[in-house]
Amino acid sequence: MTPPFSPLVSRIAHEGADPWALHWRSRADVAAGKDVIPLSVGDPDLNTPQPVIDKAIERLRANDTHYTESAGRDSLRAAIAAAHRERTGQSVTHENVIFVNGAQAGLCVAAMLISAPGDEVITFDPMYATYPATLQLGGATLVKVPAPASLHFHPDLDALARAITPRTRAIFLATPSNPSGVILTNAEVEAIAVLAERHSLWVVSDEVYAGLAPNGRVPSIGARLPEQTLTVASLSKTHAMTGWRCGWLVGPKALIQHAEMVALCMTYGLPGFIQEAALVAVQLRVQAEAATRAFCQARRDTFYAALQGVAKIKVVLPDAGMFMLLDVRATGISAGDFAIRLYEAEGVSVLDGAAFGEQTAHFVRVCYATDEAQLLEAAQRIRRFCASL
Repeated sequence: MTPPFSPLVSRIAHEGADPWALHWRSRADVAAGKDVIPLSVGDPDLNTPQPVIDKAIERLRANDTHYTESAGRDSLRAAIAAAHRERTGQSVTHENVIFVNGAQAGLCVAAMLISAPGDEVITFDPMYATYPATLQLGGATLVKVPAPASLHFHPDLDALARAITPRTRAIFLATPSNPSGVILTNAEVEAIAVLAERHSLWVVSDEVYAGLAPNGRVPSIGARLPEQTLTVASLSKTHAMTGWRCGWLVGPKALIQHAEMVALCMTYGLPGFIQEAALVAVQLRVQAEAATRAFCQARRDTFYAALQGVAKIKVVLPDAGMFMLLDVRATGISAGDFAIRLYEAEGVSVLDGAAFGEQTAHFVRVCYATDEAQLLEAAQRIRRFCASL
């Protein structure tokens, strides 16, 4: 007989069907040469900047393949701190930064360090699909506060205030949001900061898409609450470096020291040649972010225009990022069925909005950060499919 597993396995299990199954099916079909268009995952159809690749190759050839510091090299941490200061106005140094294996790892570390069994952590629904499992790693219970379509996917701040209990330890937020693309306003950030300050709560701000917001900035809760905020960011989206796994946490020095001990247990340092390449990426962030931002905005506008007038769907225009929500309630079928039937009929893969929460259960999420001709073709296929229903 197999010995019992930890209760952790139930906390990290998918809620319902595997949200990525259709995406991986589409990737397999692409590899097999089939005529499909994957719009189901946020991996921009751009190349990593050439100077970043060149530096990685140079450092590989220089044998930069040995152990490194668990928190990351000081030069890289200092560059990240400088970029964070410039973007947010928050006063930080390299001691406030830890380099981790992607923003996803940063979220995991944060969840483990600031919550425990019996605690509650709050996030907004809809949320990124990994949040339910990730935020419960430390054993806390996830409490969802609606950011409903009726509020254009902005959070219900009255519901947030009501959701806070003596067991609440943290509020997790993402701005711009995945999947909605909503950017929290200054007023919303201030309201969240007031609640966190009043109740002595941690705030974890996922700003992976911040560089794709207008002018590459979002209102910063870290600058408002520096001793209670952990900011998570990465190079994945802004620099087309999803596979490089380059992310970081910015927060109070004491917490970063604890995070370093977690990193020591999990990764024992990250590759030196990757860190040197990441340093180059951070140094050319202004150009890289501007290029990706322009690419995504142009694709957003193109796809939004191409979907106007499509029968039985309503398109939600995002503030920023690389995702668009399509309301499919008028089709008479569920979002999950819509995604599967669209793929089987037309070979366009999208994600069932239920993967992101109750508030998007009647939506599908589409990634538009891809080739313009493919986007236009996908729009035609979606139009044809909807007309057939």
